[in-house]
Amino acid sequence: MVETAGGGPGDGAAEVLDRPLPEGVRRKVVQIVSDGFGGLTMAELPAQLRQYARFAPNRRAKFAGNAMAAALETDPLFRQRIGEKFREAQPELAGALDAGSPPPAADPLDVAAAAYVLRPIGWVKLVAAAGEEAQRADAERADEENRAELERLRTELAAARDQTRAETERLRAELDGARKEAESLHRKLRAALSDVKRGEAALRKVQGEMEAVRAEGQAQVSAAESETRRLKARLGEAEAALEATRRAAREGRSVEDMRVRLLLDTVLDAAQGLRRELALPPVSVRPAETVDAVEPGRMTPKDIAARALSEHDPAILDQLLALPQAHLVVDGYNVTKTGYPQMPLEKQRLRLLGQLSQLAAQSGAEVTCVFDGAELAAPVLLAPPRGVRVLFSKPGVTADELIRQLVRAEPPGRPVIVVSTDREVADGVARAGARPVASAVLLKRLSRS
Repeated sequence: MVETAGGGPGDGAAEVLDRPLPEGVRRKVVQIVSDGFGGLTMAELPAQLRQYARFAPNRRAKFAGNAMAAALETDPLFRQRIGEKFREAQPELAGALDAGSPPPAADPLDVAAAAYVLRPIGWVKLVAAAGEEAQRADAERADEENRAELERLRTELAAARDQTRAETERLRAELDGARKEAESLHRKLRAALSDVKRGEAALRKVQGEMEAVRAEGQAQVSAAESETRRLKARLGEAEAALEATRRAAREGRSVEDMRVRLLLDTVLDAAQGLRRELALPPVSVRPAETVDAVEPGRMTPKDIAARALSEHDPAILDQLLALPQAHLVVDGYNVTKTGYPQMPLEKQRLRLLGQLSQLAAQSGAEVTCVFDGAELAAPVLLAPPRGVRVLFSKPGVTADELIRQLVRAEPPGRPVIVVSTDREVADGVARAGARPVASAVLLKRLSRS
């Protein structure tokens, strides 16, 4: 419906649109405003649109569409300026609208948007007609889409029916196959039961034969025992006859014994003469002295454990470190948590490593200190003191396992001393050939430095 507001009849600016602007027409209107926007100066723009003056047309239409549509509707001067820019850009369409005869081949949305901006006589009818045309086109497009969707669904239904029919046929074929297989299995089962019965009969027959063989064997054993007793009796008789023969031989050996004794005396006299002829010196080295062994007074690494010292005497540690090429392996946290557990871990490490550095300088032994890496939130940044090797266990590996790896890496025979109160660690390194020492012993020794 066309209403007049303040203007006379035939005044297009007085017409009022009594319904919302169709969405398709609105997009075209926003595009016309965006295209004409760039040709206006900053002063010619409404205040609310000046912030979009430097936007590209596409970005301007995207971000300032609502603001431009509102300004076009409420600001007649701005609408007039945009209309002038549109007349310059499309003079033919603008002239046709002014003459009241829009081009029949033109897009209704373009005609309605141009009429909305230029406001010629009857522009409301053009906008309404464009909206109706757009709705009709949308309805036709929706109807076409619905028909296409219906056709697609029909096609899918036919395909589903074909697939169901094929699947049914396949299942029937599989069922027939399963039935045939079941019948074959029943036949095989009956044959197997028959074989089992035959096997049971054969087993009973074999058991009977075994009983007969066992009885025959027992009879043969009895006969063998009787033969053995007879042979033992004959053996006794033969031994008695042999003893009698030996007595007779001893009685006839007197002449032979005399001849043997004479030969022995001759050999002894010849040996004494040979000794004088060679002038051999008396024997000073005995065979027992050629055997390699440790004589009393000599020290070996294993003799340290037999010294008359208490296991808690720190002097044992001094004796062990005095051995050639000794290697001291320390369970770091086991020692620090035994000696000073109240201190933070960082200060525990620094205190122990400083004392171990002094011990390494005094003894000259190789010193390795192992810490459990599982208790660290991040890698430790520290410079190992002189003479001390510092190791942290990798993720998933405990310090105890790292200590056992260090012991296994040493060659057999090298003195390795492991300091730890953990009984499992001590027993493990002892089996590997190392000497375990309690943490308290090391703490006593370090307190003397």
